[in-house]
Amino acid sequence: MLGWLCLTFGVAFGSAILPLISIEIFVIGLVTQQPGISWWWIGLAVALGQVLGKMFYFLAARGSLHLPAFLKRAEKAEKPSSPWRRKWKARLEWVRERCHRHPHWMFGTHAVSSVVGLPPFMFTTVLAGLAGMSSWLFISTGMVGRFARFSVLAASPAAVAGWWVH
Repeated sequence: MLGWLCLTFGVAFGSAILPLISIEIFVIGLVTQQPGISWWWIGLAVALGQVLGKMFYFLAARGSLHLPAFLKRAEKAEKPSSPWRRKWKARLEWVRERCHRHPHWMFGTHAVSSVVGLPPFMFTTVLAGLAGMSSWLFISTGMVGRFARFSVLAASPAAVAGWWVH
């Protein structure tokens, strides 16, 4: 069981870093193939992996994590910035300013996103970093929400199977 939980943590961490990996499909596959693993442990392993993986994006957006040079966009001094880029930067600054003025909005949006997935959890992770959300609030909100989401998902095949047995 410990091996499966470590693998679950690793896949959850990887899916947080590289969103092309679907942790939802992995969880459904795991609980159908390994029904002896408690939904509670699966929810905890996924929540830990997801939140720790998203911390890289959160800290980078907040400016606490310095990205390597190959991940940074090179600014060209000889070319003025495009109208599209100026508009994008202005909108981003508007969002950041709104989040600082109304921090409860960011908390609520991040909490809903961590459970429901809308707006996308990746988006609210970066936005939380840009808005300057505290690390403690980001981690606690993400852990509770992700635990709820993936615990329900892990318990759902057993619940559905129980309906058809009787």
